[in-house]
Amino acid sequence: MSSHSRRLILDDSTLSDPDLLRLEQRLGRLHARQRLGVEKDHEAQVFGYGRNFFHMENSRLFALAVEYTLKLTGVYWFGARNAGRIRLRRNIVRSDQLPAAFDGYTILHLSDLHGDMNARAMARLTEMLDGLTYDLCVLTGDYRGPSHGPYAAAIRSVAALMPLIKAPALAVLGNHDTVRMVPELEDLGIRMLMNESEAIERDGTRIHIVGVDDPHFYRAENIEKAAANVPHDEFSILLAHTPEIYKQAAHAEFNMMLSGHTHGGQICLPGGVPIALDSSMPRRYARGAWKHHGMDGYTSVGAGTSVVPVRFNCPPEITLHRLEVAR
Repeated sequence: MSSHSRRLILDDSTLSDPDLLRLEQRLGRLHARQRLGVEKDHEAQVFGYGRNFFHMENSRLFALAVEYTLKLTGVYWFGARNAGRIRLRRNIVRSDQLPAAFDGYTILHLSDLHGDMNARAMARLTEMLDGLTYDLCVLTGDYRGPSHGPYAAAIRSVAALMPLIKAPALAVLGNHDTVRMVPELEDLGIRMLMNESEAIERDGTRIHIVGVDDPHFYRAENIEKAAANVPHDEFSILLAHTPEIYKQAAHAEFNMMLSGHTHGGQICLPGGVPIALDSSMPRRYARGAWKHHGMDGYTSVGAGTSVVPVRFNCPPEITLHRLEVAR
């Protein structure tokens, strides 16, 4: 058999037999092959598929048009500097369902790093991580800048951060990420939640972190499977790349949902009003803290940028969520 025939061809990249076997062992043969097949069919699609019709992140022509317009108007470099000015946000969530042992439990939330196209932001993030105190780190997807093609640079950008993360790390994939990244991200010490959950114990009590595969473009989320091992009366947090599944999450009785994806609009009018949102949901769920049917939610505007490496009236962020027992 030729070397070519021993490889699974996926557009312009390849997955060798050992890599495919490893992915199948991690996810199961059916899940791995279905997810790879969906990527092959749709990963560069600009119109249709996913939760909205136009996928601007998949269009190189759209990116060039935006970049050219910003440079023509003379504001591009101002926006590029803004993209490196990451802020630390703090969010407090109070719940009477939180076990007393987790009162004060703090979660560092990183999202939308797009590390291979945001060197300025990643340098700032490296500075910020040093000295932060937290109990858990969660990453809600989009490690790669482009939405398809090579991903080694994205893996390297995450690898550079991991020595600075001083707590267990749980993560999900975003619409810019390929499932082929999962084994390499886990090699870095990140537990990827692929429609799975992880229980965290303290003093004989537990909370549950549940993660679903990308709900936005690949629509690969399976909440029922992900939460199968979570008792309904125990505190649970859903990690999902996009908040677009907030209704399903609330009705599944999650206490909290952490997401990203929207970038808060990234290019906004004064006052932080997004010019456009690559999401199908009310704008009040597109950034910061929100609530739906008793479920606390938070949508990070992200640390990186997508399409064009600029930000206007929407500073990048990382977030510390502090859980407290409601009194």
